[in-house]
Amino acid sequence: MGLVTVGTGQRIRLTPDERRAQLLDLGVRLLADRSLDELSIDLLAEQAGISRGLLYHYFGNKHAFHEAVVRRAVDDLIARTAPATTGDPLERLAGSMAAYVDYVETNHAGYLSLVKGAQGGNETLRAIYDEARSALTDRIFTEDAQADLIRDTPATRLLVRGWAAMAEELVLSWVAAPDGVSRDELLQLLALSLPTLVGAVTD
Repeated sequence: MGLVTVGTGQRIRLTPDERRAQLLDLGVRLLADRSLDELSIDLLAEQAGISRGLLYHYFGNKHAFHEAVVRRAVDDLIARTAPATTGDPLERLAGSMAAYVDYVETNHAGYLSLVKGAQGGNETLRAIYDEARSALTDRIFTEDAQADLIRDTPATRLLVRGWAAMAEELVLSWVAAPDGVSRDELLQLLALSLPTLVGAVTD
């Protein structure tokens, strides 16, 4: 178990699972402005004030550490971009996309690293990336959305995955170089493009 100091100066003992979760949270924060390659065991050990050996005890090796941090970051992305459970379907979609833009802006280096790692043939990152993409697109097909925004068919599911890839590229390109496009204009492109695309193939 590990000891941590709380605000009162009192030291409390964490269980191994709690300590591991704490280290993963730190890894996710460090990943916000670093690539995966820059997120080393040495860096996390230094920031956490623990030995490299203890980190290896929790994660085994560097690759397992990276995988655990990326999975934690992806869970965070999915949670932060969850659409509202009530309201107009298009407004819920717009709110979810606004949260997605915020996340990519705040965690640009780490997110871009995940995308490039998945595209570059890293099978583990590819699997995590695909799981995240599926989670983000499948939730569009809620019961309300099927009736009011998008019918759930094999064709529309394929189209939504294509739209998600386009949305990701739009956001990454905009964060890197807005080129005169405002955030509101970007959000309008993201939110309105999906129903427009679906309408073009279902009308």
